[in-house]
Amino acid sequence: MQRLLISLLMLPVLAFAQTPVILVFGDSLSAGYGLAREDGWVWRLDARLRQLGLPYQVVNASVSGETTAGGLARLPSLLRAHQPAILIIELGANDGLRGLQHTVIRDNLTALIQQGRGSRILLLGVPLPPNYGAAYLSAFQDVFKSVSQTEGVTLVPNLLQDVAEHWELMQPDGIHPTAEAQARILDTVWTYLEPLLQATSRTDTP
Repeated sequence: MQRLLISLLMLPVLAFAQTPVILVFGDSLSAGYGLAREDGWVWRLDARLRQLGLPYQVVNASVSGETTAGGLARLPSLLRAHQPAILIIELGANDGLRGLQHTVIRDNLTALIQQGRGSRILLLGVPLPPNYGAAYLSAFQDVFKSVSQTEGVTLVPNLLQDVAEHWELMQPDGIHPTAEAQARILDTVWTYLEPLLQATSRTDTP
């Protein structure tokens, strides 16, 4: 009887421990720069999962100002700690804003994906302001496309689709979206994330 009671008490702990983790690994666009915590798209993702009854734990490891090089240093310990079922990588914008060579950004994104092997990976493409010039912008966007194709991971082509072109949905700096834009961002991510959630659920089902 005592053993049975201990087992029953442990059930909630075991259930939580086995809940698959979605690790969001990004910069200020995912950290919610200038926003209340509950307004960010990552918090809204957690809320949507709970509303739909989908058993995932969302861990937001995003840091404002993060670069792909900084991400390479941080990611291994996060992977060990959380062992995510799904890894969402949203990095590269700060590299582009600093005018880094595309080859450096590509190599770092590739290394991040290779570090995350074992998780289902969603790569988020990010835009840059138009003042960087058409040639640089085009090559920057091609980095995400080529990395996703080479590494065989799902790509969200533009995280700020239907957001960045609307100034009323951007903060005064012209780089960070407003709270009103976060629902659109989540919808964009969800389109590509939902199939990964379904695939992960099928894999976890006995």
